Amino acid sequence: MTTTNHDRTTVTGTETATGTASGTETTTATAPAPAAGRTAGADRIRLVVLDMAGTTVADDGLVERAFGAAAQELGVVPGSDEYAGHLAYVRATMGESKISVFRHLFGDEERAQRANAAFERAYAELVDAGHCAPLPGAREAIERLRAEGRTVVLTTGFARPTQEAILAALGWDRGLVDLTLCPVESDDPAAALRGRPYPDMVLAALLRTRAADGVRQIAVAGDTSYDMLCGRRAGAGLVAGVLTGAHREPALRAAGATAVLPSVAQLPDAIAAWERTVAAADTSEAGP
Repeated sequence: MTTTNHDRTTVTGTETATGTASGTETTTATAPAPAAGRTAGADRIRLVVLDMAGTTVADDGLVERAFGAAAQELGVVPGSDEYAGHLAYVRATMGESKISVFRHLFGDEERAQRANAAFERAYAELVDAGHCAPLPGAREAIERLRAEGRTVVLTTGFARPTQEAILAALGWDRGLVDLTLCPVESDDPAAALRGRPYPDMVLAALLRTRAADGVRQIAVAGDTSYDMLCGRRAGAGLVAGVLTGAHREPALRAAGATAVLPSVAQLPDAIAAWERTVAAADTSEAGP
């Protein structure tokens, strides 16, 4: 069960900070202990699920600026205590589906939908105005991962039109990655995809691409605690936090990151290191 307030997330009884915190940057990757009886190559990462804003795409405060437009749509005055409280919640829940955030903040569905629509319009206008750029090394990392035979999926907490606008602004055509996913609301449970911290998008990436034989062959990378919770709940073998977005190392580690990297540019090397660690553990376990 997950419950949220302005600065904490409770997951199955364990509280983990979701706010921004300072800490020492590290590139250490920790591989889980190997299980007996695995076949050769079973722990090779075959599917990589990447967040967008803050991970592969520079945010530069766009989410907060778009939130300002949404708040004013609902009569929340910048500079007021109410505005400050709402903004603190937005910062703490970076990575979560935006409509879920607005439902928490504004209560009834009609107001939440109005806020979400205003947010999406404002964000799209900022993107159209040129306030959108890839993070250094992101495209190169994606291209390297795919050249290594790995399937790459981009995910976001934004609605599909905003996701498409970002990809178009970056010049990232559909050939760059294998699949893009975003939260989907539907009365049909089979069609719905809950946003982070639920594991739905990671598991949908597995089911739709069929790139991996099991969840341990998945790597998840993102810049928020919710990305880490999503990856751990999905059972991913490698869950990597990056320090180019919303949350710092202590929050990422507390939410379950098995590696913390300066940026997504280091992810291919982190995956290779994780695979070597697991392979060495398997060899040691097998014995002479």
